[in-house]
Amino acid sequence: MITKMKKYTFLVMASHYEQFLEQVREAGVVHITLKAEGLAENEDIQAALAEKEQLERVIKQGAPDQLLQEKNNLTDKIAATEHEAARMAVWGDFDSAKMEALSKAGYTLYYYTCASSKWQDEWGIEVAKVGSETYFVALQPIDNEAVKCEELNEKSSAELAQDIEALRGLLAAADARIEAWQLAHLEETKQALKAIDQQIDWKQVTLSSDSVAEGALKLVEGFCPADSTEALDQRLETLDCYYEAEDPKPEDATPIQLHNNWFTKLFECLTGMYGWPNYGEFDPTPILGPFFLLFFALCIGDAGYGLVLLLVGYLLHKGKLKIEMFDGMGPIIMALGVGSTIVGYLMGGFFGINLYTAEWFPAAGKQLMFNSLGDASGKIAGYDVMMVLALIIGIVHICLAMTIKCLCLTRRFGFKEAISTWGWLILIVGGLVTAVLAMTHVFSAEVTNIVLIVIGAISALGIFIFNKPGRNPLINIGAGLWDTYGMATGLMGDVLSYLRLYALGLAGGMLGAAFNQLGQMVLGDTPSAGTWIGFIVIVTFGHVLNLLMACLGAFVHPLRLTFVEYFKNAGYEGSGKAYKPFKK
Repeated sequence: MITKMKKYTFLVMASHYEQFLEQVREAGVVHITLKAEGLAENEDIQAALAEKEQLERVIKQGAPDQLLQEKNNLTDKIAATEHEAARMAVWGDFDSAKMEALSKAGYTLYYYTCASSKWQDEWGIEVAKVGSETYFVALQPIDNEAVKCEELNEKSSAELAQDIEALRGLLAAADARIEAWQLAHLEETKQALKAIDQQIDWKQVTLSSDSVAEGALKLVEGFCPADSTEALDQRLETLDCYYEAEDPKPEDATPIQLHNNWFTKLFECLTGMYGWPNYGEFDPTPILGPFFLLFFALCIGDAGYGLVLLLVGYLLHKGKLKIEMFDGMGPIIMALGVGSTIVGYLMGGFFGINLYTAEWFPAAGKQLMFNSLGDASGKIAGYDVMMVLALIIGIVHICLAMTIKCLCLTRRFGFKEAISTWGWLILIVGGLVTAVLAMTHVFSAEVTNIVLIVIGAISALGIFIFNKPGRNPLINIGAGLWDTYGMATGLMGDVLSYLRLYALGLAGGMLGAAFNQLGQMVLGDTPSAGTWIGFIVIVTFGHVLNLLMACLGAFVHPLRLTFVEYFKNAGYEGSGKAYKPFKK
């Protein structure tokens, strides 16, 4: 849910402004409304931003540029020398001093390569044959298109190998200097970054006030969570300033602070990826969280993989496993692992094994699985059970989105502005509910006809006649027809998009089963130590690869279903700004 905010307007003597800001920063609960004007032209802020960028780069890299450049140069030099040593290896370990003595004695050696099929003994002395190439030395230049002249390094392959060892020693010394710098200065650099952040915040807030009364007074605005206003007011009473507190207006850029339970809070990062809600909107996270968990689990579709995710999440959370890109994500990975384990079991998957068809798995356990909802062949009306469930989940998700859109529009702008949306909601949700009640024989045929007529009439009035009260009825009808076209073409595509939940789960299960089958083929009917090793390698590699691919798809596609299908039908804007209090 979105935390209720209070808008504060402060009027302060210019001579006391910095003292006032210091007290506000000490309070640490006021989000100051920053102004963009003048920030780009302020030299102090631009210099501080440049310094911040440099510090962030150093912290991310783990060392200053000059130390990293030294290491990179050595790494490049080692790679180039290794390449040169490999090229020279074919010419043997010649003595560079003797080669130089031959040159001084007037003997010029020429080094050539040619295709072995075109080699002629009279050309010179053969040094080596590598693949289809012959390498040779001649005392006279050879003018033949079949021959390619080679330029040798002044050092032999053995001498270059010695250079490589020396360079590796220098590289180890460079690594040691980087490690020493990290121990001595990394924490200091992080503290410097915090200091520069506070400096930037202070400069931005200082420039975000308006001067009034010929510069004698400073006017500044901010926002504070409603549950923190009492403590803030007590502090303000001790200051030489005037302030007013009021509820934010719709046109105010009210910052957003989300306040959710421990489970929903895990998924706030996903909401932030799309955009924070506006102050008048709803917080989508309480709906996003459970559905994303369900979608992710359906895409994984395997209880064994869920257990692996649970273990990885636990190790990340406890610091036993350190992966930078997953830093702080242990709890959400654990939650996704639990969901994948439960849903994977209900889908009958366990490391690529279909538990529902396995003869050794207890029949009582199979009764809890989704496939038990179908007929003997695991079908519902001729379609796979999981396909039907994916479509049902999609319909429920979209209907929920439309319901939230109606409620939110009504709360923000009044019922008159939401009549058309209510009309579509009544038509779609009412029609679906009526169809279900009719198919389950709760409604008779006569009652069903009456209910559908009533739903159709009410919906038509909202969609075509009163969609914009006060406007020309003909224009309303035209707008309703255009809206009907959009809904008819869009909703069907939106619902079908949820089939990806079924397809990804099916693909992951089939691929896992394929790796199991490959491992079984290697193991054979008479297993030995070697075949067991091959079996373990194939199955382990295959399932790790399958899990990684499944996790990627299980993250991207549910996120798409949420950001596109759900948010579009829910009317979610997501253009709000996060609450960032001015504090130390």
